[in-house]
Amino acid sequence: MLMIKILSTHSADFEQVLQAVADIEAIIQPQDAWGYQTLVESLKQDSMHLLIVYEQKDNIIINNTVTGYCLYQVIFEQAEILRIGTHPDYQRQGIASQIFARLNTELRTHQVESLLLEVRADNAPAIALYEQQEFALIHKRKGYYQTPHQPAIDALIMQRLYIRE
Repeated sequence: MLMIKILSTHSADFEQVLQAVADIEAIIQPQDAWGYQTLVESLKQDSMHLLIVYEQKDNIIINNTVTGYCLYQVIFEQAEILRIGTHPDYQRQGIASQIFARLNTELRTHQVESLLLEVRADNAPAIALYEQQEFALIHKRKGYYQTPHQPAIDALIMQRLYIRE
């Protein structure tokens, strides 16, 4: 069972939760992980928000176990996902889809018209998830991701549009 909450910078467990996110980043994004201090600096901006997925049992969060997260920014009618991830022990359990469901609710509340994200062109599982979540490719940055002694990888810019109801 999962609980998804927006992390408050005034939360008593703020530092512990951010460290858990940084730890997951280090595992799933080893070449490009955002560390604890980068996350702290990002969340100082009013436009930044962090959804946290906690493991829970009987409506009680278990040991503040962070299983996933989504760092996003909202500026006027535009939003962008900057970081999103699920701890490897919890992947393939629908957590990312639950994150998107909560994120979509939050963005509609703020009257966001479109949501952007960037993904490595070689990350087929993420691309498939984003397409399932109604994202479409709108731009390609040739050779954006550079790794020593390896071919450069394109960055794909994807967008989801929200229809005003």
